[in-house]
Amino acid sequence: MLNIDYTLLIQIANFLILLFLLNIIAYRPIRGILNRRKEEISSFEDIAQDWRQKAERFKEELEENISETRKDGLKEKGDLKDEGVERERAMLQKAYSSVEDKLRQSRAEIGDSVSQVRHALQADLEGFSRDLAEKILGRGL
Repeated sequence: MLNIDYTLLIQIANFLILLFLLNIIAYRPIRGILNRRKEEISSFEDIAQDWRQKAERFKEELEENISETRKDGLKEKGDLKDEGVERERAMLQKAYSSVEDKLRQSRAEIGDSVSQVRHALQADLEGFSRDLAEKILGRGL
């Protein structure tokens, strides 16, 4: 049975002293370590969240730069294409004018040759006419 005497008071005092000593020696340091660990984890989570936000901003900037660069590239491509078309037109116009000049020169040369041949034939025409008339008539003129 349970006897209530002075040993019970000693046991209660012993329990309270043990509780006090364990609180000082074990529980407070363990709670301090757990609190520091919790703070470190919280700070690491904050740092990780900052890095995620920075990465997201960097990704958005990168996507904007890519789209802007694509737009610039397409614009430059169009400009180069337009410039190429203009150069092609200029080259074709130059070729056409060169061909027209050569054609004009050739026609002038042909015209000169034709007039020279006409003059030569006009000069020989009288002789040919006389020869033809003599052959047709069968006698000399």
